[in-house]
Amino acid sequence: MPQFDTHFLTPLLFWSAVSFAILLFLLKRYAFPAITEILDARERVITENLAKAERARQEAERLLAEYQAKLKAAQQEATAMIDQARKQAQQVAEDNQQRVKQDTDRMLATAREEMARERVRVSKELKDQAVELVIAASERILKRSLTDADQKRLVKEAIDQLN
Repeated sequence: MPQFDTHFLTPLLFWSAVSFAILLFLLKRYAFPAITEILDARERVITENLAKAERARQEAERLLAEYQAKLKAAQQEATAMIDQARKQAQQVAEDNQQRVKQDTDRMLATAREEMARERVRVSKELKDQAVELVIAASERILKRSLTDADQKRLVKEAIDQLN
């Protein structure tokens, strides 16, 4: 095998080392800076993306907290509106009860006044009928017809006796 022959091996090793050194020099001079630049750019992009993601997460947390605060405020406002509506409904009910009570009192007062007027009317009617009965009884007793003056006198006496 010719590769392992010392006569071929030494120059082969030498030229392999020289080729490797030239390759290493060229890679270090041209390829590694480009590769390093690409890797640095990739690292910057990843770092920027991580920073953006962190800012987006913080913004989302802030928006969530703001939303929760608004939701709580809306719930409190709704509770306040419900309480106010209950108070208004209770006030309306109380007003209606008061109005019904006033109407009832007014109707009772009207009925009492009507009863008093009716009592006075009935009392007057009874007095008139009593007067007529007295006059009729007096005529029978006297067996004659009374004059207007006699009737008025007898009526006045009957009224005086009734009071």
